[in-house]
Amino acid sequence: MSVKAKYQAVLDLGELLAIKDGKVTEENGVLKIKGMAGTQYEKNLLWDKIKEIGGDQPYDLKANITVADDSVFHRHTVKSGESLSKIAKHYYGDPMKYKQIFAANTNILKNPDVIHPDQVLVIPNP
Repeated sequence: MSVKAKYQAVLDLGELLAIKDGKVTEENGVLKIKGMAGTQYEKNLLWDKIKEIGGDQPYDLKANITVADDSVFHRHTVKSGESLSKIAKHYYGDPMKYKQIFAANTNILKNPDVIHPDQVLVIPNP
């Protein structure tokens, strides 16, 4: 199996996340990946997938992934049935951090218990 085939799930995720300026080369059994993620959250998703496949320090992959917008952790579009605590659990692993999300979005939110589908919320850096 080629190293590119081994990490195909990472490349597929990069396409799904619309990584900009992406470049993939393979040299001497090492896959080199370069690109720009939209947010730190997206970069973390890519690194999590890399580690899932190649371990914490993969010997056969070198990645240079930068972040276009480091002022936020992510921008989340609200879906029906979501709450700030559910969103906080997804991004931070702690539903009580909903207060951080609310505080970062007081320009569009007046009550932490009222959010609407299609609102785009700033998810602040942890």
